[in-house]
Amino acid sequence: MSHNDFAKRLGWFLDNSIRLPGGYRIGVDGLLGLIPGLGDAIAGLLSGLILFQAHRAGIPTPIKLRMLINILIDTSIGAIPVFGDIFDFVWKANQRNADLITAYQQHPDKVKRHSLVGSLLFLIILIIALVLMIWLAIWIASNLWSLLITSVT
Repeated sequence: MSHNDFAKRLGWFLDNSIRLPGGYRIGVDGLLGLIPGLGDAIAGLLSGLILFQAHRAGIPTPIKLRMLINILIDTSIGAIPVFGDIFDFVWKANQRNADLITAYQQHPDKVKRHSLVGSLLFLIILIIALVLMIWLAIWIASNLWSLLITSVT
């Protein structure tokens, strides 16, 4: 079985292997996410197998970075109770990553370029979010300090 075939099968198993009434498909990844704590970690490790297959298949770093971002989004948001579980059933990071491997084999330059741009955009948004959170923490601490000082005097 080729790296691509393994990634496709694992992506399908994790994200689309169970057919619900009405035709929508979910996978084992979302079900694992229902297990508190450990489920998301196991799902994240299984998702990492697709990334490992991409590495073994010689997929370039920008595409592997995009795949890693998909896994991080899936694992991070998936850890949020209830909302994260619903998100797991919709985001389908594993299928996205398996599709990236296939797309790269068909259109290498285009997928590499889009992955690089998407990854950079994600990192910029992440940095902005972190800066805003730090600013908010400083603002809250400053206001609490001011409130404390004025109530003491």
